[in-house]
Amino acid sequence: MEYTLAVENGPETIPGGTGLLLVHPSIGETDRIDTDFLKTDTDAFLVVSTRTTAREVEQKLEYYDVDEEKATILDTLSVERGYSRRSTDDVYYVSAPDDLDGVVDRVERFLTENEGKRRVSVDSLTEMAYYADDDAVYEATAEILDLLEAHDAVGIFHLSEEVHEVATLDRFRELFGGVIELDEAGNVSVDI
Repeated sequence: MEYTLAVENGPETIPGGTGLLLVHPSIGETDRIDTDFLKTDTDAFLVVSTRTTAREVEQKLEYYDVDEEKATILDTLSVERGYSRRSTDDVYYVSAPDDLDGVVDRVERFLTENEGKRRVSVDSLTEMAYYADDDAVYEATAEILDLLEAHDAVGIFHLSEEVHEVATLDRFRELFGGVIELDEAGNVSVDI
């Protein structure tokens, strides 16, 4: 299955099973790339949010005119921060951003329970590594990429370049079928 990419300077389509690494500066404006990726040529999508709460994700989707009917959100922050939370049909929670088994399990359930063109956004690997460690996040990322391939889905994974050592960045880059680079000026380059 082919998916429209909708990322400037990238190919028109990418094959199902492709995982893209979005490398960006800490202050980079990633929302535009992320929401364009999610709202194009999609039947259902999952946002794994390790930086913001489900409510903030919903506000972002509304602001960028993304169809929230297609959205499932996994909030990894609210439980740890003590915010009130209630799982609904499209919002789920794990205990903390370092509950990597819970994250992988929820991605698998999303891909199994939904049909058609499915997209996953993980925002962000950097936050997961802050709570867990690089090796554990690397393993969880590899598991999610295997799930995308098995279910003919696509995903975009955020990674802040300033926070990680070059060796760590290179190790993560090698996992992915494509890399999107966003610089501080907002320029986008794509290598697939």
